[in-house]
Amino acid sequence: MIREATPDDVPVILAMIGELAAYEHASEAAQATEPQLAEALFGPQPAAFALIAEADGAPVGFALWFRNFSTWTGTHGVYLEDLYVRPEARGGGHGKALLAALAEICVARGYERFEWPVLDWNEPSIGFYRSVGAQPMDEWTVFRLTGEALHNLAGGSRVNGA
Repeated sequence: MIREATPDDVPVILAMIGELAAYEHASEAAQATEPQLAEALFGPQPAAFALIAEADGAPVGFALWFRNFSTWTGTHGVYLEDLYVRPEARGGGHGKALLAALAEICVARGYERFEWPVLDWNEPSIGFYRSVGAQPMDEWTVFRLTGEALHNLAGGSRVNGA
């Protein structure tokens, strides 16, 4: 069963984020707190949304996403930040059901793109994504600016109100 997350799901979503970070060998990078996640998902201006996969009434996975925008299509899209299914529930169709629910959101809202990142070494996920018809965007490289480099660049900003 797939359902929209509720504020009561914040602790389990945060726990699964930690499990995902451990799987990706990046536990130290998962620093979000329950209050931050609650505000992002359920505050007055939500920055993200989440779906929960359940088996026998217990959460076994989640998808956390937000809207992006394509200047080429002139429409919003879905950017899947995290998709995670607990190891004991893998192979039960939960990952595919989460992706299908997000695809349904795209179609229902007229969004033309559904995108997400995957680590190059994560062959099981890459194979799974290919099996549902997703195509890698090999010609693109994602860049990220964080920490000192982010602050250094921001120091030269001339944007009003920034």
